[in-house]
Amino acid sequence: MLFHPFIQAQPAFDSSVRNLGSRRELFTDYWLIDSMRNCALVLHEPVDCGVALPFNNPAWEAVQCTYATVLQDDTVFRLYYRAGIKGTDDFGFQVTAYARSRDGINWTKPELNLFQHQGNTRNNIVLTNTRGDMAVHNFSPFIDRRPGVPGTEKFKALGGVGKGLFAYTSADGLNWRRLSETAVLTKAAFDGQNVAFWSEAEQQYVCFYRTWTGPGNYQGFRSVGRAVSKDFINWTMEGRMDFGNTPNEHLYINQTSPYFRAPHLYVGTAARYVTGRSALSIEQTKPLKLDQGYYTAAREGVSDAVLLTSRGGMRMDRTFLSSFIRPGIGDNNWVSRSNFPALNVVQTGPTEMSVYVVQDYAQPGNHLHRYSLRLDGFSSVQAPYSGGFMLTRPMTFSGSALYVNYSTSAAGGIAVELTDEQGRALPGFTAGQCNLLIGNEINRKVSWEGNPDLKAISGKVVRVRFMMKDADLYALKFE
Repeated sequence: MLFHPFIQAQPAFDSSVRNLGSRRELFTDYWLIDSMRNCALVLHEPVDCGVALPFNNPAWEAVQCTYATVLQDDTVFRLYYRAGIKGTDDFGFQVTAYARSRDGINWTKPELNLFQHQGNTRNNIVLTNTRGDMAVHNFSPFIDRRPGVPGTEKFKALGGVGKGLFAYTSADGLNWRRLSETAVLTKAAFDGQNVAFWSEAEQQYVCFYRTWTGPGNYQGFRSVGRAVSKDFINWTMEGRMDFGNTPNEHLYINQTSPYFRAPHLYVGTAARYVTGRSALSIEQTKPLKLDQGYYTAAREGVSDAVLLTSRGGMRMDRTFLSSFIRPGIGDNNWVSRSNFPALNVVQTGPTEMSVYVVQDYAQPGNHLHRYSLRLDGFSSVQAPYSGGFMLTRPMTFSGSALYVNYSTSAAGGIAVELTDEQGRALPGFTAGQCNLLIGNEINRKVSWEGNPDLKAISGKVVRVRFMMKDADLYALKFE
């Protein structure tokens, strides 16, 4: 017998109906989950893939490179990051540098010949602080996917500190011009990476910026604010995001963007900064050859990466309070302001996506590090060997077949049952009639006695019950 009989007990029901349409839904929160028995929503640990790109040019990269953005632009991956002159964190000595890749794995720094540094233009600098707006400190580009956007404005970016955030645009991602002489966003601290994108789901530009939980800037905890715009110039600041009943922690940067396989879901790989805590003594920092003047600052806090999600509006979920990416082994990984994630999750293989983290901050080994996950694999509904089930909330969908992203052990499996709104199995779609899902697939069609056709119930209110043993369910989609 694959499943224990106790899982047939009926759970309490939630009457709110979710409209899925033909969207892919990930199990990164409880939005679609009504009840579970002997199952759990679990966070998955990305696989360490090693150094992606060393920041090792002593002339303009030095050891305080950070605030990185990775863009997947058709067949080209683009990396933007803050670089600075060794021995100073001064804004006037910072630049925005650029690298590119064909696969998101192997990176190169092209000689762009755009800006002169120390009498030479053979460098990968794409922006300097000649305008005095400090945009290079936290320059954060994105590809504008708004329908009808002119080719001359394919790339957009926000950056700036003190005076506010300034808007930039570019046709090629290399030559940037400012859209407005004045800052387009003001009245916040902005002293971290402030990220923006065109939201297909909300049909407007969205910016998640640095704010604080206290009554003023630099008071309380670093947190996330939200602003929206129809034209990228005129913005409405909507205030601080609602994180629900979760503890206040410093979120140094939020790194939030639409997930590329489900753009209605915003996923953030945020830097959690724990102040007043140190893993290193002064003696332990000395062998690390920290940047001049950074010995004390290196011990003022520790940081890791945590996962955030939002489905639009002012709510942001921290479903998992535990670390998404922990600092690595070795003292070099426990220096303050290290382990800051780069913006965006990108696909780097047929079944793989990658996230990137800036590590070894203020050290000679300062670099971009890559981690990988299966597609949709941030988290999953997981059942143990003893078996369990998950029942969805009531939903409507459009499409004629159900596809799932799942994995099982050799001894495990998943049986899928479609029910009415009250949880009663629909004839022809019971768990006993389901062709048992065994294996490890990104996109597997579900069938019942060989029949996958769901046209007859498309548009009707249904639930889905997943009967699981030693298995993970990552996502589902009706097509």
